[in-house]
Amino acid sequence: MQCPSCQHTDSRVLESRAADSGRSVRRRRECLNCEFRFTTYERVETVPITVVKRNSTRETFNRAKLLHGVLRACEKTGLEPSRLEVVVDEIELQLQQRSGREVTSGEIGELVLQQLSDMSEVAYVRFASVYRQFQGVSDFVATLEGLHKRGGGRLREKPSLAAIS
Repeated sequence: MQCPSCQHTDSRVLESRAADSGRSVRRRRECLNCEFRFTTYERVETVPITVVKRNSTRETFNRAKLLHGVLRACEKTGLEPSRLEVVVDEIELQLQQRSGREVTSGEIGELVLQQLSDMSEVAYVRFASVYRQFQGVSDFVATLEGLHKRGGGRLREKPSLAAIS
């Protein structure tokens, strides 16, 4: 490992520990030439996943972008951000374990909705409204009725949704 201070290639490891939920190793090092201390991270190199968007454009999977969308859907729902990071980690792991390197944005959206349906019906509906591009109240009602029929989330008995619309 090359020292960032003097570019000497010999260093010794002072400390190693798991980082990023066990997905990487953090190492504190000391240069044997100038005694400068620095930190390195070691992680498994993964093959990039390509996301095929609705308009057929392709882009590299961006974990931060997915996390941002999930966090936005879950604002003020009481769900812990650390729990949402675990959800995104699980989705990313599922994508990495697939045999193909391309995935549609729709498939990613459905994976998120599967996770959110058990966590918070509010977050589920918020995410679905953006992901499925709701056009009006009827889209919300249909989604809520679907959640209710599946017994998803923690929906409580309320007056019929049909009576509301």
